Amino acid sequence: MVEQGFRTIKTGYLETRPIYVRKEKRTRGHVFIVMLAYMIVHELKKLWIDLDIKVEEGIIELSTICSVEIDIDEAIFQQIPKPRKLGADLLKFADVKLPEAIPCRNILVATKKNLSNCRKK
Repeated sequence: MVEQGFRTIKTGYLETRPIYVRKEKRTRGHVFIVMLAYMIVHELKKLWIDLDIKVEEGIIELSTICSVEIDIDEAIFQQIPKPRKLGADLLKFADVKLPEAIPCRNILVATKKNLSNCRKK
């Protein structure tokens, strides 16, 4: 069952390429993340059973929800538009409430690694 869970998560939901880890700490971390994702998918299946939708379809629908930056005078905030009906139903069944607005904190995010501008797909 564990192997089937790994295969399901890595090929269907996470869409990850093969990952080769050699060190014990990294292997444990990798297994933890995959199993956590599997548990989330399993829980979403239970929550969305009455909606007659696959978890993959639900995740794709939820990925369409985005925020819009609004700038009024000196106040900048991000608003989350009302999701489509299916997205709203998915959130309702998962008991998730989106905030109406998110204050802008002007936080810059940086990585330790320099990422190339042109990535191969």
